[in-house]
Amino acid sequence: MEITPDQLAEQLKSGSGAQIVDVRETAEVADGMIPGAKHIALGELAGRLNELDRSQPVIAVCRSGRRSAAAAGQLTAAGFTAYTVPGGMLDWTAAGLPTS
Repeated sequence: MEITPDQLAEQLKSGSGAQIVDVRETAEVADGMIPGAKHIALGELAGRLNELDRSQPVIAVCRSGRRSAAAAGQLTAAGFTAYTVPGGMLDWTAAGLPTS
């Protein structure tokens, strides 16, 4: 399933409880993350699923959307409700949305 940057920003404002997981590499997140996101690099995701709440949706984000789509697939296979942000952080920042 997909969610746009604007839809995600609205969810953040409403306090929906969704978990945002940034699956970029450590060097990439230094450029900024979506406020409240948890950093788990894609290669570490399978071993860190216990850090996520299965009762809440997970929104995966990366630089452009390719890795987050792979992460959403892994999460769905593990029993999570997962979304990806096509366009990733490139679209998030292009829309002028905040980073931390």
